[in-house]
Amino acid sequence: MGAGAVLAFAALAVTSTQETATARADADPRGRPMPDFLGQGLRRVLTRLDRRARLDVHDVSGRDRRVLRPPRWQVCAQYPAAGAGLDDRRAIVMIGVVRKGETCPLRVRTARR
Repeated sequence: MGAGAVLAFAALAVTSTQETATARADADPRGRPMPDFLGQGLRRVLTRLDRRARLDVHDVSGRDRRVLRPPRWQVCAQYPAAGAGLDDRRAIVMIGVVRKGETCPLRVRTARR
């Protein structure tokens, strides 16, 4: 394949990707709704969110522990709230967690709708 053919193929791929993104944005300008993760395991968050979303996970117990093994943690707080529009390309998702079996601190509990 010559250099011209490679460039033409790359331009076609970029155009196709842009058209797909535009069509997706036109379908729902808010993006898809944010799932409700409260009370669920951290592993579910990792499997349900798009890999392009920026995910910040913090221990909200006050002990400032490192979150290393997702199956051992449960969600106490999330931002954005469940049902809010979530644009996967620019999403910043913040998740507050405690170890499974611990109680969520009152100051971080988020009310369900």
